[in-house]
Amino acid sequence: MPAEQILSNARLVTADRVFLGTVVLRDGMIVDLAEGRSQLPQAQDLNGDFLLPGLVELHTDNLEKHMTPRPGVDWPSTSAVLSHDAQIIAAGITTVFDAVSIGDVNPKGNRMQKLPAMLNAITSAQGAGLTRAEHRLHLRCELCHPDTLSVFRDLVENPLVQLVSVMDHSPGQRQFVLESKYREYYMGKYHLSDETMDAFIVQQMANSKTYSDRYRAAIVEHCLARGLSVASHDDATLAHVEESARYGMTIAEFPTTLEAARGCRQLNMKVLMGAPNVVRGGSHSGNVAAAGLAAEGLLDILSSDYYPASLLQAAFALAAPDNDCDLPQAVKMISLAPARAAGLSDRGEIAIGLRADLVQARAQDGLPVVQQVWRQAKRVF
Repeated sequence: MPAEQILSNARLVTADRVFLGTVVLRDGMIVDLAEGRSQLPQAQDLNGDFLLPGLVELHTDNLEKHMTPRPGVDWPSTSAVLSHDAQIIAAGITTVFDAVSIGDVNPKGNRMQKLPAMLNAITSAQGAGLTRAEHRLHLRCELCHPDTLSVFRDLVENPLVQLVSVMDHSPGQRQFVLESKYREYYMGKYHLSDETMDAFIVQQMANSKTYSDRYRAAIVEHCLARGLSVASHDDATLAHVEESARYGMTIAEFPTTLEAARGCRQLNMKVLMGAPNVVRGGSHSGNVAAAGLAAEGLLDILSSDYYPASLLQAAFALAAPDNDCDLPQAVKMISLAPARAAGLSDRGEIAIGLRADLVQARAQDGLPVVQQVWRQAKRVF
């Protein structure tokens, strides 16, 4: 990597405007910004493409698809991490919080058994310098699983853990107010018989009553004592949001209603929604549309969730001419806002003194196509 790099003739997307300009990188940092093209012969011409801050992803379970590419197939964990990492960096994501689930809501699943291998592979690959994106860990804690608290206490000591979310996917509340929708979703996803589903519902509701409140309090208390960011999940009512705020949570993942999103704004919780929700034009489970929240000024953060390339695509979709959101606002949702929500103050925007995490993207019929990616001024894609 040269001591100094000059990227010029790019449409720089800063926190408040877009302008044709030049950025200078040195020692992994952004050291200068200027309007116009550089006349220096060593400047790299970006041909008028957009230059964006590296994307920050707070919630993706994309790694699971690489760990288990087909039902019953367990892929070697380090290879899975590197394949996942390649897909992440190709999407322009330079900082990724890999979401690993503690507590399995699939009665046939083996997520819990795979957790140690997943965490060890992520930690080892990053420690050996094999990953192109910077990986952090997001522990997703399913409160109605009997073993969640004990496993959380074992895993939270991993130094890569920086974000924790708490969720309760038992029927009759939050994402699944209607038991019929719960039944339809899980029977379809996990191919359960009516008899197995009946028993599963009874068990989940009993577990929720036994464990959820106690586990939520213990996990949040531990996180706040360690300075970890904590998120709620699938808040559906103002009462849910008020409860989350009382616990000291600062991020609301995927609120399911306009009422909950408005409550988050009132209580200073950052609203995180799925980028696929924007790209597809709505929620696949029938909940509130992310674009609708953006139009109401209630959307703070986007997450690619299960589809990494959706993050950049969603930002450009929100910034389309027929929407009220401009490109700097939309890009903040995938860079600066998630970085700050997770306690990262050294990245997330194109500004002097911050890390040179950058993405060159070319818009083709409104679709952003990633051309190059730099992490701390080193080209990684």
